Amino acid sequence: MPAVSIVIPVYNGEKTIEATIASVLAQSFEDFELLIINDGSNDSTLEIVNSIADARLQVLSYPNVGLAASRNRGIRAAVGEFISFIDADDLWTPDKLLTQVEALRQNPQAALVYSWTDCVNDRGRVERRGSYITAEGNVYAQLLLGNFLDSGSNALVRREVFETTGGFDESLKAAEDWDMFLRLARSCEFVCVSKVQVLYRLSNQSMSANLDRQEQESLKVLQRAYAACPNLSVSVRHQSLGSFYRYLSFKALEGTPDRKNGFAALRYLGRSVRHHPSQIRPVRLFLSQLAQARHAILRRQHYQPDSNISG
Repeated sequence: MPAVSIVIPVYNGEKTIEATIASVLAQSFEDFELLIINDGSNDSTLEIVNSIADARLQVLSYPNVGLAASRNRGIRAAVGEFISFIDADDLWTPDKLLTQVEALRQNPQAALVYSWTDCVNDRGRVERRGSYITAEGNVYAQLLLGNFLDSGSNALVRREVFETTGGFDESLKAAEDWDMFLRLARSCEFVCVSKVQVLYRLSNQSMSANLDRQEQESLKVLQRAYAACPNLSVSVRHQSLGSFYRYLSFKALEGTPDRKNGFAALRYLGRSVRHHPSQIRPVRLFLSQLAQARHAILRRQHYQPDSNISG
């Protein structure tokens, strides 16, 4: 029986799945099974995966159901003592599994270990750092202020805890990883490996639609978290909402800049300050980013060819 079960859910991931699998197979810790949950891909994903020869790799194909349900299929198929997930476009450093497994074995009271993250572009170049937050023990209050694990491609979790907390919420269209981490944090301790071991790939696709969905689904997650801990003070709730909207305001300025995302960023910043006035402190950084986005928009408009001019 392998020590670790690694789950990669994938839907039409032909552009990135090979690099993601390569980063897993390059792990210095080798006692694992790799479960590829093919979520009804209709591109060349399956052909790429099937061309990789490694006895630890298994491909499980199903009709398309979405990310959360695919992760749950991986949990049900897993046999390892620990489970880790990585999305089909993200990457791990070669020492990620080794140091995380060691951390959980050295901290039997903890159910989850995570590492720091850097965010990379489609060429693998680092665009910005992740949260770089080291939180250990009871992290519930701090996790309410934001998902400092940064993505679902980070944590290593004891498989047994899913028997009590359940799987990922398949009704959520976003923030299902944050929801899972919060549910785990209510009854489990966390431990951190304070070094960058996860490379999260940024995507510019459907930024506005994704932000709207992220807002709606994350608010559901927060409301559930508040309901689960009725003793939380009103100030903590407002602080968590302020932090969340600050995150969205900066998220809106990622990727290709346009006016719509600029206005969205301002709207989110206003909501952040309304919930927690101390969020006004990062406004200078926000305005700097907004000015850079405005400059990029103007440059793009200046160099836009005139479609009325014929050659």
